[in-house]
Amino acid sequence: MNWLIDFFANPANWSGPDAIPARLLEHLGFSAAALALAALVGVPLGLLIGHTGKGSVIVVVSANLARALPTLGLLVLIVLLLGTASIWPVLIPLVALAVPPILVNTFEGVRGVDPELRDAAYGMGLRGPQVLSKVLVPVALPLIMLGLRLAAVQVVATAAVAAYVGLGGLGRYIIDGLATQDYESVVGGSVLIVGFALAVQGLFTLAQRVMVSPGVSQRLRVR
Repeated sequence: MNWLIDFFANPANWSGPDAIPARLLEHLGFSAAALALAALVGVPLGLLIGHTGKGSVIVVVSANLARALPTLGLLVLIVLLLGTASIWPVLIPLVALAVPPILVNTFEGVRGVDPELRDAAYGMGLRGPQVLSKVLVPVALPLIMLGLRLAAVQVVATAAVAAYVGLGGLGRYIIDGLATQDYESVVGGSVLIVGFALAVQGLFTLAQRVMVSPGVSQRLRVR
């Protein structure tokens, strides 16, 4: 506990290029960029597969890949291939980690919509894209938001590996602290990452409550 207090009470940790605000912004930049790219891939693909029913094997492979992906090993490999001159060596493994939960939950959300609701939409004269946007997406939104929340928390927690290959973020406190036996920084960096991940989870939970109508949530609970 004393290490933690000393870390946050140290004025040097609150100013300069290696300060907590600067490292937090770097970590936020990695995480936000990776999540945005993963959403651009996972959400449309999940909607398409869930709506058409074609390509479901991609979802299965993606789910299994998420469990077996060696993020650190992939990061090191990409750094060896591309170097550290850009942010891409960090983004690629983070995006690969974030796509599966987004894709799987989006697919399951669309596929799980009541078939009678689909038939009613078609009976009203709506076409495929209209059924998807006006009926399927609103009903599937809770699971889509769940996938985004899971991906966001995983990305925030895993973005610390960027420091392993000399890049920034909150992981710098852990990697540099271990290298110099500065356990005050190790503990402080770990707490910052955990706190950041919890804050992100809270924000996505709040966003889901705001964006998802009570009727949809009640419908899902009844089913």
